[in-house]
Amino acid sequence: MFDSLQERLGTIFDGLTRRGALSEADVDAALREVRVALLEADVALPVVKGFVEKVREAAIGQEVLRSVSPGQMVIKIVHDQLVATLGEESAGLDLEVTPPAVIMLVGLQGSGKTTSTAKLASRLQERDKKKALMASLDVRRPAAQEQLALLGIQANVRTLNIVPGESPVAIAKRAVQSAALEGFDVVFLDTAGRLAIDEELMAEVTAVRDAVTPHEKLLVADSMTGQDAVTVAERFNEAVGLSGIVLTRADGDARGGAALSMKAVTGCPIKFLGTGEKLDAIEAFHPDRVAGRILGMGDVVSLVEKAQETIEQEEAEKLAKKLEKGRFDLDDLGSQLKQIQKMGSLSDIMGMLPGTPKIQQQLKGAQLDDKVIKRQLAILSSMTPQERKRPELIKASRKQRVAKGSGTSVQDVNKLLKQHQEANRMMKKVKKMGKKGLMRHGLSGLMPGGGAGGFRGG
Repeated sequence: MFDSLQERLGTIFDGLTRRGALSEADVDAALREVRVALLEADVALPVVKGFVEKVREAAIGQEVLRSVSPGQMVIKIVHDQLVATLGEESAGLDLEVTPPAVIMLVGLQGSGKTTSTAKLASRLQERDKKKALMASLDVRRPAAQEQLALLGIQANVRTLNIVPGESPVAIAKRAVQSAALEGFDVVFLDTAGRLAIDEELMAEVTAVRDAVTPHEKLLVADSMTGQDAVTVAERFNEAVGLSGIVLTRADGDARGGAALSMKAVTGCPIKFLGTGEKLDAIEAFHPDRVAGRILGMGDVVSLVEKAQETIEQEEAEKLAKKLEKGRFDLDDLGSQLKQIQKMGSLSDIMGMLPGTPKIQQQLKGAQLDDKVIKRQLAILSSMTPQERKRPELIKASRKQRVAKGSGTSVQDVNKLLKQHQEANRMMKKVKKMGKKGLMRHGLSGLMPGGGAGGFRGG
């Protein structure tokens, strides 16, 4: 998501920052390019006009044009305006209400409502320790109610039992009553969708809203639908009065215009992003972090949070003890690769790291795909326990056996062994330097050649 916009804006701002001084004409020329980039990213025209006008108003000020680094100042202004357009602050689910809090999800068919319902319920139970109940109000789509029940089993979240022939309003009332009687904190109502907006659909969701008065009314929209998503958001907002938006398929090849447009058009905050098919593939929407990603500033905070969620404390402590002794075998390398794999795709992780879009394009060109880790884990699993403990045993004939067993080449095996040797060399150096030495020399002390001398000649 935002890949094309990130690339275009990166090129524009790269040209700005290279100049020592900026004239009003330079800013105007850059903003014309920004305008085109936003329109190509499927951002609604009224939103683009307002965005560019506000940036120009702030960027033409004398304090910007006369500043030490005017190009950087313009980038900061664009960043701040992106944050304002996406929503000033992160807005989670509002559960400050007498239980059960009723959360109704609406949207078109195929937008991901049912999966998003299960993801949000699972997230609340896992993270916030809230007891959640889910109910499917979709009596039209074949097996829709059974689909939610199956997802409930996978997520370990209770679903309301299915009563054939019951109307959506009756199901909603029964769900809220059951949740109240059985002590649930939250009840999720997964409403029916249509391939397109029609009066029957709007009448149904309005009737459900009036019957149970949901505390949250979330629109689930596919981020890949572009400009159409804005129209959908406007219609649902008029019908039920939305309190928030969940954008799905944010991991796809979307241009990101929907995210920038929907908040501006409806005034409703984007609360969550669906980032994959798995039940844990959903994340809170942070406008400042997303703006940073768009402008190539990275999102280290989200990266750290993701690491904290996925890295197992016990494994980390075991590795720390081994490192203190200067030991790092192939089993340890395999353990680290599995931890990285849990954090998500390498492209997602790289997108959270700071760096200009140009650098990130170079990283993509290096073909750092998820298959690399799978290949490396296959190689490790083809080794014997003794070989993983003592890599020096792996000579020519053993390399051929490992390569054949893992469906890779001897060159792939050699690359992995070299990677381990480099990691092992660093670990031994850390032990040798000790904490005081590492603090004194910094990371340069771990480089080949050691110390500052290792950097001679650039």
